Amino acid sequence: MPVSPLLGLSIGELGVKLRSGETSPTTLARAAIEALDSAGRELNAVATVMEDRAMRAAQRAEAELASGHDRGPLHGIPWGAKDLLAAVGAPTTWGATPFRDQVFDFDATVVKKLEQAGAVLVAKLAMVELAGGMGYEELDAAWTGPGRNPWGHDSWAGGSSSGSGATVAARLLPFAIGSETFGSIVTPASYCGVSGLRPTYGRVSRYGAMALSWTLDKLGPLARSAEDCGLVLSAIAGPDENDPTSVTRTFHHPSPDGRRDGFRFAVPANWKEGTEPGIIDNIEASLETLREIGTVEEITLPDIPSGQAARIIIASEGASAFEDIIEDGRVMQLRAPSCRVKPHVHSMIPARDYLRAMRVRRHVSQAYDRITAEYDAIVGPTTGNVSPLLTRTLDRSSRPTTSAPIGAPGNLAGLPAIAVPNGLGDRGMPTSLQFTGRAWTESRLLVIASEYQARTDHHLAAPPA
Repeated sequence: MPVSPLLGLSIGELGVKLRSGETSPTTLARAAIEALDSAGRELNAVATVMEDRAMRAAQRAEAELASGHDRGPLHGIPWGAKDLLAAVGAPTTWGATPFRDQVFDFDATVVKKLEQAGAVLVAKLAMVELAGGMGYEELDAAWTGPGRNPWGHDSWAGGSSSGSGATVAARLLPFAIGSETFGSIVTPASYCGVSGLRPTYGRVSRYGAMALSWTLDKLGPLARSAEDCGLVLSAIAGPDENDPTSVTRTFHHPSPDGRRDGFRFAVPANWKEGTEPGIIDNIEASLETLREIGTVEEITLPDIPSGQAARIIIASEGASAFEDIIEDGRVMQLRAPSCRVKPHVHSMIPARDYLRAMRVRRHVSQAYDRITAEYDAIVGPTTGNVSPLLTRTLDRSSRPTTSAPIGAPGNLAGLPAIAVPNGLGDRGMPTSLQFTGRAWTESRLLVIASEYQARTDHHLAAPPA
């Protein structure tokens, strides 16, 4: 069944058509449901299509818009939630067999906020089991099967927000919500050729979301463009009494300082290490584009074992979060063999190692706060490789978060970042440019990414039919 071309439009373009009467929320919802039920399942990108809830929400949005009650730019826009977000009307499976029948009687705060903005939730989207928290190496580690990439069904969509990246890239949904602990928003954005925004830790409430690592988990949007990511973040940002880690910080979109040029960019001196030749070529072209709106300076990043510290923290906190299924044996129901074994190892990590990792984390946060105070963004490849073939395992040569020089410290320090497409590399698969900024500077990063996208057309490219 062909996918409606309407679903390939940006949020802003859809908003114009909705308000002019050229289309309607029910038309969009129906188109998304049909697309997800067909093309979405071919990609193993869908956990549950929420037809009843979606059509009720679409009818409500349609009536409100007809009466002049406009909730804003997301009103009537269909979207999908990574299946670690609680949502009434569907199971919340966390991508894992032991939780396939898990049902919550409440909505996650992000789901509730998007509903208040008039957005129409149409599906729960597939994810790597337990968000990869048990330490996955197999690319089919999800009960829905391997997350297939719309640019090549023999390639991986990325994890753990595989369904979120794939459905947006395939033009089945205008936007989706993913989560990131250690690369799980920016990696599928990179592999699938879409824009993905990781907010500052604490910017978005995680109430109602599966906890993997409570000191690292973040929720954010994947969408067609940086502009669309900003529109979604405007709806979901803000404090929540149900999440004590959420922070009262005002998010402004667009940036209130009005800057469009004169930016200072820092490029890690070692960014080419472990990076594929095609990605190097595309990053160098991107840097030339960025010189149109600012200066580009090479810097040496601090020599701190960020990756090792992050992995210890995630393993320790993940073992605690999933203590029940480790102790009662349900961990043996996980799809990936490595996920059945590693939780037992993780549960035995000594407290001193966890505390040492947290001390390293403090040094990372202090060091990168100083660096990001001097520059508007640190730039480099989002991943050092294009999407790996599904026949491979995640060995050292294909681990995305360790190949990108800012990936580990950025997550460890809770810094915001946005990944945007910047061309095609090996096998015709997408490559990606990442901007990382100081805490709470999402508005500036969005302006920078939007200025980059105004000068390029990579974000407009669609996977081959």
